[in-house]
Amino acid sequence: MVRWIDISTKKHELTLFDGQRAIRKYPIAVGRMVTATPVGIYTIINKQLNPGGPFGAFWMGLSRPHYGIHGTNNPSSIGKNVSHGCIRMHNEDVLELSTLVLLGTTVRIRR
Repeated sequence: MVRWIDISTKKHELTLFDGQRAIRKYPIAVGRMVTATPVGIYTIINKQLNPGGPFGAFWMGLSRPHYGIHGTNNPSSIGKNVSHGCIRMHNEDVLELSTLVLLGTTVRIRR
C-alpha cells in the first residue's frame, strides 16, 4: 500500500493513511484567516530534525514553497487557527509521523 496524509483544516486533524485505511490521527493547528493553510495536493520534499526557531522538534517541507508540517514550541496552539499557514503538531506527534512517511509522500489539504 501507499501511505499518504489527509489534512482537514476545519477539523484540525491530520490523518495518515495506508492505502484506504486510516492508521494514525493527530490534532493539529492551522493557518489564521489572513494566512490560511493552502488547500491542495502537495508532496513532502524535505525533512529536518531540530530546525530551530518556532518549528519545534521536526520540519517536513511541502512542495508548496515556505509551507510545511512541523512541531511547535507552543503546544497550547494545537487545535486552533494560529499559524502563518503551516501545519503545527505536538513535537512527539511530528517525530512519530516523520518515521512513518517518506520523502515524496502525498499530502492532501482540504477545508
